[in-house]
Amino acid sequence: MDPRTPWQALTRGDYLLGGWPWRSAGYLAGGVLVGLPLAAVLLVSAASSPVLVGLPPLLLAGVALGGVERRRLRLVDTEPAEDPHRTPGEPGLRAWLRVRAGEQATWRELAYALLHGCVLWPLELLALAVALGAPLALMATPALLALDGQEVRVLKGPLVTTYPAAFAAALCGLLLLPALLYPLGALAGARAALTRLLLAPRDAELSRRVGEVTRSRARLVAAFEAERRRIERDLHDGAQQRLVALTMTLGLARLDAPPGPLADRLARAHDEAGQVLTELRELIHGIHPQVLTDYGLGAALTDAADRSAVPVATEVDLPRLPPPVESAAYFAAREALANVGRHSGAARARLTARHSGALLRMEVGDDGRGGADASRGTGLTGLADRVAVLGGTLALDSPPGGPTVLRVEIPCRALCE
Repeated sequence: MDPRTPWQALTRGDYLLGGWPWRSAGYLAGGVLVGLPLAAVLLVSAASSPVLVGLPPLLLAGVALGGVERRRLRLVDTEPAEDPHRTPGEPGLRAWLRVRAGEQATWRELAYALLHGCVLWPLELLALAVALGAPLALMATPALLALDGQEVRVLKGPLVTTYPAAFAAALCGLLLLPALLYPLGALAGARAALTRLLLAPRDAELSRRVGEVTRSRARLVAAFEAERRRIERDLHDGAQQRLVALTMTLGLARLDAPPGPLADRLARAHDEAGQVLTELRELIHGIHPQVLTDYGLGAALTDAADRSAVPVATEVDLPRLPPPVESAAYFAAREALANVGRHSGAARARLTARHSGALLRMEVGDDGRGGADASRGTGLTGLADRVAVLGGTLALDSPPGGPTVLRVEIPCRALCE
């Protein structure tokens, strides 16, 4: 397995042959380049009076630095560091500042900015000077002696006046460089660990963000269900009623027309209107059945079982449940019954649904050939996601030869006990 950080790479025998030493050096050098302007910002903010005047620039500098450092971390840590900040619910700078000021991540970034601007980048500069500057200076001794012609002082220390001594210093630098690359990599790994500790999201922040995403998806599902009900209501009360009136009018005209070509045309038009009305009713039922809205999940499941192409034994005892739960369970059952009729070759099916202990449990089974796979386009994958938004699970058990059982569990409380 490829190493993810310099610390992991240090334990491998090919550390010096890979790119980790130079990635570590580049990471520390980048810290110096970022630290210089940061130190200037800190000096300006410290000179501001009163203290509250300098605090907003410091917060902004901390947030900006956090974004840069999380990206720069990829040099020595291949696992991305996620952004710990929330997205403001309102547009504008004021809302952004209000959200940022209330987050722990913002204050951790401020602490990191102070630490980096005052302590870390000078240490990184010193480490680079010792680990790279000193060996490179020793290795350059022969060239420097050739340029001077008489003598050269090595690392502000002893004088070298002969080429044998100069080449001996260069050899020392050549041997010292790989030895010092190891502590340089260890320092870069420690810096990366500190960066991730302060700037990456904590477990609580990740849990909060997952909760926010789940609630957002639940709101989308609720809005989607409300829109389905609105479309069903508009079709039922609008287009369907007009088609019923049209069909009745055509029927009366057909009865009053004398035998002949006109009566034949009216008959065809009447039959066509009846077929369109039937198709519209099926469409309305597929969007959101009226029985589900009026009488709840129990009645809707019984109705779906009666419509099934395969005889279905039902055992349903349910109170009224929240509309998103009823809708998700109903469409899961209907899709399962449709798959029984299309693919299973079953002679009979069964449908059971119970609500107890704040949990809806529903099973749809058949005695068919089995071998069903939800990932092969049975239509259950999207329904599983929809059930998961509600905190539930959808599981399919279908060994070759059968039987096939679809289980749905959704935590919910009854609207009326």
